[in-house]
Order: sequence, then C-alpha cells, then structure tokens
Amino acid sequence: MEQLTPAKVTPADPPGGAAGEAEKRRALRKMKLVALSFLLGATLVFLLTSWAQSAGWPAWVGYVRAAAEAGMVGALADWFAVTALFRHPLGLKIPHTAIIPNKKDALGTSLGDFVGSNFLSEEVVRDKLKRVEIARRLGGWLAQEENAERVTSELATMVRAAVKVLRDDDIQAIMEQAVARRIIDKPWGPPLGKILQGVFADGAHHKLVDLMCDRAYEWVRDNHTTMLRVVSDRAPSWSPKFVDEMLADKVYGEVLSFAWAVKTDVNHPMRLALDKFLGEFAQDLQTNPEVMARAEQVKGQIVHHEEVQRLIGSAWSTAKEMLLTAAEDPSSELRRRVRLGLMSLGSRLVSDDQLRSKADGWVEGAAAYLVKNYSREITTIITDTVERWDAEETSRKIELQVGRDLQFIRINGTVVGALAGLVIYAVAELLF
Repeated sequence: MEQLTPAKVTPADPPGGAAGEAEKRRALRKMKLVALSFLLGATLVFLLTSWAQSAGWPAWVGYVRAAAEAGMVGALADWFAVTALFRHPLGLKIPHTAIIPNKKDALGTSLGDFVGSNFLSEEVVRDKLKRVEIARRLGGWLAQEENAERVTSELATMVRAAVKVLRDDDIQAIMEQAVARRIIDKPWGPPLGKILQGVFADGAHHKLVDLMCDRAYEWVRDNHTTMLRVVSDRAPSWSPKFVDEMLADKVYGEVLSFAWAVKTDVNHPMRLALDKFLGEFAQDLQTNPEVMARAEQVKGQIVHHEEVQRLIGSAWSTAKEMLLTAAEDPSSELRRRVRLGLMSLGSRLVSDDQLRSKADGWVEGAAAYLVKNYSREITTIITDTVERWDAEETSRKIELQVGRDLQFIRINGTVVGALAGLVIYAVAELLF
C-alpha cells in the first residue's frame, strides 16, 4: 500500500499581514544593497590602488591596497556564510550550504528539545508560577465588578453555545435513562419512610396538622345544611320529621364541638392518635413488606400517569428554556449570583492566605502534572509543525525576519577584514 506523507504547509505570516511582510522585504533589500555597496567600494579601491601601485605611487598606496583586498575577502566570505544559511550560493550545491532548508527538521527537533528541557521542566514551571502569584493576581482582577461581569458574560456565551449544540432528543434520552429511570427503579418505601420519620420526630408536621384541623372545623361550621341533610337522609322513614331535625342538630353540635376541640387542643387524643399513626406508618414503610409493596404500587401508578410522563418528557425543554433565558438576560438572578460569586471569590483570594495558598498549590500541581506527563507531546507540536513546513518557503520567511540584521555581518566583515588586512600588511612591512 502506498504510504501517505503529510502535505507541506506554509509557515504563518509574520505579524502585520501582507503589509508588514512587504515592509520587511523592502528593508531587507535596502540592507542587502548597503552591504553590497561596501563590497563594491572595497573592490573599486582595490582596483584603483593596484593601478596606482603599478604606476609607481608612494608606499602608502600599498597599505590602502592591502586593506581593500582584505575587505573584499571579508565581504565575500561573510556574504557566502549568510547566503549559505538560506540557499546555495550562486546556485552551486556546495556541501554544508542551504542549511535551513536542508536541516529544517533537525532544527525543529532541536528547538523542541530545547523548549522541553529549559521551559517545560517541573522545577522551572513550579518556580515561575510561585513567583507569578497567579491566585493573588486573578483574585484582584476578579474582585473588580467589570471583570467579574466580563467573565460572567463569557460563561453565559459558553453555556448558550453548549446548550444549542446539544440535541434535545439525546439529552432527553439521557435524562430519562440516567436520571429518571434510576429514581424510578429504586424502592421508594424505605427512603420515604426514613424522611417521614425524621419529619415526624422533629414535629415539623404539626403545622400541616394544624392547617388540616382548621380547614376541617371551618368546613363543619360552614356546612350546617349539608350535615342536617345527611342525618335526615339516614333516618328511618317512619321517624317524625321534627325528631330527625332535633337529632341532626344534636349530631351537628357534637361534630362541631369535636372539630373545635381538635383545632384548639394540641394535646387532644385525636392529635396524639394521628401522631402515633404517622410514626407507625413511617416505620412500616421501612420494615413492613406489605406496606412497602403497596408503596411500590402507588409509585407505579404515579410514575405511569399521563401527566407525570408528560412532565418527565418536557423536563429538559423546560430546563433548557429557563437556562437560555437566564444566560441571555444580563439582569437575571442567575447571572447576578454568578457575578457576585466571582467577586466574592476574587476578594477571598486576595485576603485569605490559606485559600490563596491552596489555589496556588492546585495551579502548580496541575501545571507540574502536565509538563511531567505530557511535555513530550507538547514539544512534538513544535517538531511536527516544523516538519510540515515547506523548506523553501520556511527559509524565505526566516530570512525575511532576520535577514536584515544578518546583512550587518557582511558590513562588519568588510570593515573588520579591511582593518585586519591593514594591520597584517603593516606588521609585514615593519618586520621584513
């Protein structure tokens, strides 16, 4: 099978885009002309002094000729050295030239190793983060309301994007299977009995009992006619009507008195009997198999009711709408609480030394873990990226970035070569 090789890519353009690159190109051409002018100047001086020396001019001409000759050699040597970095000089494939195109991959590997050894070591990362004091700086930044609002706005944007990307059917299925189904499949009797037992033991149900007693008394008080009709309807047909009415009034009075007594007396036997019944019921929900089974039957009837199923089915849609509405409204309670929470966290990170120390430890630990276990993967980004670059284009762009400064090597080579040639010629004349 034919092996596929990764396609070569062009290195990213320098900052400033096309305009910045054009400016760098003009500056590079200008510096190349300056460096070339030094070489041409040294060549012209060399030719003139060579003619003058052959024409019998004074001895000082030899000093100038030696300086010009050495300057030419220095300029040509440095031109060759600078050019050999990026291409073959004069197109001649001389060994050890066009270094950057030919050694691009090796340079990328060396750069990755250098970054890994000097920047992605655990000691370096921990020391740098400790001196930076990220928690204090982050806390001071978050404590400002405008910054907390900015973070809240970004979080809201992320939430909106995430919610809109998720498919409603998928989320609904997850909620039904992972949440609703888990709740439904677990027996309700024991946990419900335990909750009720705690509520009854604390007396938290007494207010509900008070409300029921109040409503029962009010109902009896306001339904005198109904009570009379019920008693009359149950009376024998041969009983006189006035006797039925007297009996109904008597029963109504007793019922009303009983309801009033239950309403006003917190220690009424009816209330105590109700407390006892509720306590036994809570216990039976946890231990009595028959009661637990009946609780499961009731649970099944409730869960499979049409309205409950509709509620479960629309849970995500309702939650999604509420979340999107809250995230999009800058004045919503959700965003206000998030903003205040971030400001509070920022203030604590500044003032609370213990919390700040913990936060710095978490950051240092996380960064150390990353560089310890994934530094090779991180540096591989550098080496792989350099390997994918086109060699010629890479050489051109690197030359565009540093070539202007490298032209000073040619200029300095001309000047230093000329001075060295002058010194060597002068020493030779003095000695010989």
